[in-house]
Amino acid sequence: MERLFYFDCNATTRILPEALEAMLPFYRDLYANPNSLHAFGHQLERHLEKAREQVAKSVGAKRVSELVFTGSGTEANNTAILSALAQDKKKQHIITTKVEHSSILKLCAYLETKGVRVSYLSVDAQGHLDLAELESLISEDTALVSIMWANNETGVVFPIEKFSQLCERKQVPLHVDAIQVLGKLEISLSNLAVNYLSVSAHKFQGPKGVGALYVKRGTPFTPLLFGGGQEMGKRSGTQAVPLIVGMGVAASHAESKRAQEGIRIKQLRDFFESEILNAFPSAKINGDKRQRLCNTSSIGFPGIEAESFLLALSEKGICASSGSACTSGKLNPSHVLRAMGVSKEYAAGSIRFSFGHETQEAEVKEALGIIFGLLERFSVKSSF
Repeated sequence: MERLFYFDCNATTRILPEALEAMLPFYRDLYANPNSLHAFGHQLERHLEKAREQVAKSVGAKRVSELVFTGSGTEANNTAILSALAQDKKKQHIITTKVEHSSILKLCAYLETKGVRVSYLSVDAQGHLDLAELESLISEDTALVSIMWANNETGVVFPIEKFSQLCERKQVPLHVDAIQVLGKLEISLSNLAVNYLSVSAHKFQGPKGVGALYVKRGTPFTPLLFGGGQEMGKRSGTQAVPLIVGMGVAASHAESKRAQEGIRIKQLRDFFESEILNAFPSAKINGDKRQRLCNTSSIGFPGIEAESFLLALSEKGICASSGSACTSGKLNPSHVLRAMGVSKEYAAGSIRFSFGHETQEAEVKEALGIIFGLLERFSVKSSF
């Protein structure tokens, strides 16, 4: 593999050089426990709180204290749901969607075996949710509504403001999985009726192994982890200061570049799609093309198997992904595309390309030539 074309930024991103540079002193010299009483510990605590301010600002939180650091986005998602269920034994009903990330869906499947009632919102062919369906499902025993802000496979963006208004009116807590959103859409929690919101550093050029959960002041909360009472009693365990510092720098950078980079990346994504659709008219974009994240493109190619095509792309240095999940050696169609009613043929041949801040026009054009050649090799009908 001579050249790498990384078009898998919804899976993870390369760490921002400035974030990595900021982290290094905390591995070499600034190693004290930020919870210690001595001056060295207090020095680390100040750096920890600066990072908390940076992340809180990037999501528009009113209060820095509403931001709790976690070990991942998965932990943040799990914590929000389990905390909501812990508040009232008479309220054991969760509402979520059929297109959530596995960190939500697998937890909900487990909770159902323990007697929790879970309702799953449907999506239409464009990947949209129905506000009226949510309203009809809310009942007296509903503990939480958990909805992603934008889908990680199709990029389709959900109207979180409308959902938050409904939940506020119904007096039901709302959790938002915003793991794909920070740095791509404006997050203004001070203007939203959201009780919990999850983010993950490695999705916006921060380090892997650290995430955060916003917990609105006044929202009843039960920790997932018990121990020393770190993170204001909400998440025990000594904080990973190097990772948290890196997350803070990356969050600030992502938010500062969001508007400008969003326009550039969208132009690249739109050019990429138009070139493919012009050359291969049988290909289809999955999801609403108008209401998507700027960087995400899920394309269905009839007659190919996604896994085989991804391996062929990989041999040429192109990194992309499929919505499919490999279980026991069998490739199963994406649960997101199934929920949207995408045909088996298109779902089985769907590839997700997701661009980022490092993606450049020249590499997109070069990669398109490679992709065209592979599609012809896989016998996808072209306009040539």
